[in-house]
Amino acid sequence: MQKTDTQRLEEARDVMISALAQSMVAYGVTPSVGRIYAVLYFSASPLTLDDIKEEVAMSKASVSTGVRELIDTGMVSKVWKKGDRKDHYIAEKDFFKNFLNFMVRMLRLERGIIHKAVEQTEPVMREIADHGADRETREMAAKDQALVSGSKTYLTWITQLANAMESGDIFEHFPRPERDTPLSDRHSPQENIKHEDK
Repeated sequence: MQKTDTQRLEEARDVMISALAQSMVAYGVTPSVGRIYAVLYFSASPLTLDDIKEEVAMSKASVSTGVRELIDTGMVSKVWKKGDRKDHYIAEKDFFKNFLNFMVRMLRLERGIIHKAVEQTEPVMREIADHGADRETREMAAKDQALVSGSKTYLTWITQLANAMESGDIFEHFPRPERDTPLSDRHSPQENIKHEDK
């Protein structure tokens, strides 16, 4: 029997949902959490935790944990829906924004970790290089200090990169392609919905 258009559309959507779920690994989330994002991405209206649970076949506790994780990445937002006391959630459907938010967060995390280590270790290496008890240790310390000092150039660069992504200046070098607004955005209901501050 020939499939209906509705069945064919559902199958196509399932393929895309699976692909989105798997691709979310690149953003540091598991495929199961990625599936939550994908379901919200294709939803024409905000969903509650119970709604999501029905779609992804996960426990409500797992769905709640996954949604919080996605909120932390900026890929999902909690919204208020008039006349309903339950929390509702929507996906950020701009892939460019998702990518930039994630990369800025990761770059700033990396910079913070390395910068702190440099501040702790460079003075020790410099002191040993200048006043160490034996020549071999002084030479080793001098080489290590040079490596650590060299990393500061990289830290400056990733800070500039994160700033360019955050401000949108990155698009001056890698322009965002112009295209029509996706149907998913056109059909996203905005009436009676209020975003909550993160």
